[in-house]
Amino acid sequence: METKAYMYVLKCSDGTLYTGYTTNIQKRLTVHNSGKGAKYTRVRLPVTLLYYEKFPNKSAAMSAEALFKKKSRQEKLAYIKKGKK
Repeated sequence: METKAYMYVLKCSDGTLYTGYTTNIQKRLTVHNSGKGAKYTRVRLPVTLLYYEKFPNKSAAMSAEALFKKKSRQEKLAYIKKGKK
């Protein structure tokens, strides 16, 4: 049985967005901010958690991440705003 997983969105110091998936949000955020996360975020520190969504397994979180990445920035921000209500 797979554990729960999350799709998350970070706001980088330059204002760009980074999307990923993880099974432990706090640990992953710490890794990103330590400079040992994704290559994209390493040069855009610090990052802040903007949004996350819980899924029943890694596969579902990865699918959500892939769909989210296809959206325009405007669509991503609207999705985040809608999800935070």
